[in-house]
Amino acid sequence: MTRKRENTSFQCEKCGAEVIRLTNGSYPYCLYSEHLDNNPGDRLSECKGLMKPIVLDYSAKKGHQILHQCVKCKKTQKNKVATDTVQEDNIIQLMYQLQLK
Repeated sequence: MTRKRENTSFQCEKCGAEVIRLTNGSYPYCLYSEHLDNNPGDRLSECKGLMKPIVLDYSAKKGHQILHQCVKCKKTQKNKVATDTVQEDNIIQLMYQLQLK
């Protein structure tokens, strides 16, 4: 399964925002996600809990990523921040929001 096929548009369960289908990340304004994967991209998680944003991280290879922790099972995973796209994540806004959590 490719990243293009696995990413779909969705309505955020936390804040109700509509998030359009992108191939390179993206989160609603609240930055929450849903626990869908056991391993990146597999969509095999049975948990389906909300993934709370914990911290913004940066690596030279993958760029900015948000570290999420599942509020239900406590699993953590990194998710790429959307850049250069029609629904771009604002890095400065992300850092500010994560400082408030």
